[in-house]
Amino acid sequence: MKKSKGYCAGTRRLFKKAPRERGKTRISKLLYEYQPGNQVVIKIDPSIQKGMPHRRYHGKVGVVLRKLGQSYSVSVTQGNATKEIIVRPEHLEPYKVSL
Repeated sequence: MKKSKGYCAGTRRLFKKAPRERGKTRISKLLYEYQPGNQVVIKIDPSIQKGMPHRRYHGKVGVVLRKLGQSYSVSVTQGNATKEIIVRPEHLEPYKVSL
């Protein structure tokens, strides 16, 4: 079996921020309240490691199930399976449908 290279292996390009996005996180992103049933996009913020989901969920759309302390429980589909992951609000964005 191949040796693991760590939890964040191969994420340099995936988690890289654009030059104008660097710096502190917006306070509005932290204070946004998600209600159960809301759709969210999992967009990982690499500057905050706490509450970071696995990189396989980056860019996925999920549904908020409930609030757990400061974090949210989000239901995400992975293939035919439905996974429940715990994510902090820094790594979530509201899902906007563009028509």
